[in-house]
Amino acid sequence: MVELARIDKVDLREVWANEAADFTPWLQKNIDQLGDALGMDLEIEEREAAVGTFSLDLLARDGGGRQVIIENQLGTTDHSHLGQILTYAAGHNASVVVWVAGEFRDEHRAALDFLNSRTGEDTEFFGVGVELWKIEGSRVAVNFDLVVTPNEWSRRTDGKRVGGTSERGEKYRLFFQALMDTLREEYEFTRARKAQPQNWYSFSSGTRWFTYGANFAANGRARVELYIDSTDREWNKAAFDELEQQKAVLESELEPLEWERLDNRRASRISILRPGSIDDHQETLEEVSHWMIDRLLAFKRVLGPKLAKLGN
Repeated sequence: MVELARIDKVDLREVWANEAADFTPWLQKNIDQLGDALGMDLEIEEREAAVGTFSLDLLARDGGGRQVIIENQLGTTDHSHLGQILTYAAGHNASVVVWVAGEFRDEHRAALDFLNSRTGEDTEFFGVGVELWKIEGSRVAVNFDLVVTPNEWSRRTDGKRVGGTSERGEKYRLFFQALMDTLREEYEFTRARKAQPQNWYSFSSGTRWFTYGANFAANGRARVELYIDSTDREWNKAAFDELEQQKAVLESELEPLEWERLDNRRASRISILRPGSIDDHQETLEEVSHWMIDRLLAFKRVLGPKLAKLGN
């Protein structure tokens, strides 16, 4: 008979003694694990983000550019934190609200379900349980359990249309849903699961302030890009300049690039363009999708290690 190990649940306080000093910094550093559970690429923008005299635990943004607020507590959910997430959602005009807790009371699950039923597709509320488990003799592992999700979340993550969008918006959504699914399922490039009815999508690079993007630009052009955008304009320009100093090497490993310092804007961009419009025939759109996927993978392979050095 095979002898099996026992799995034991570990008290959260054994690993994170203090919510603000221990758990929130850990979550900021390991936001990809929460993103995996939610099916999103999340980029942290700020910790302890101010809302009047209050402070939100984590302010983030997903690949579709939506504002995401994350409030956490290690214990059981309470009315105080329910009020806080509503205050923070309003203060940051959030599209995604994530409440992470050690245990959810039935009343608070019902409250989040009620909010999801009343807010429609523009605002989504998630309740996420956090647990620690240990197999005898092994290290402790974390698990995020989706306790509450938006009403149509499972259908949306399957790539089906939900609700009304414009015809053009739906074309964009279907295009990027297929591109996203391929990048996730075949290349593990992203955790994102739900496309938006818009002409662009950004993917985490793994290094803060740098994102990879695929979009339909003006004048019938499709674009793949590295987008550099921190809150510090001078830092963005310095990072761009350092990459441009390596132009010859980078272009020898990739192809000729568009170097867009964008001096009249905060951000900078390095991109590749080709003809392509969402109004093209399906066969052409499939070619554009393959082209985008190929360039995104190349950007990650060539630029990824250099971004990691810049981000340190």
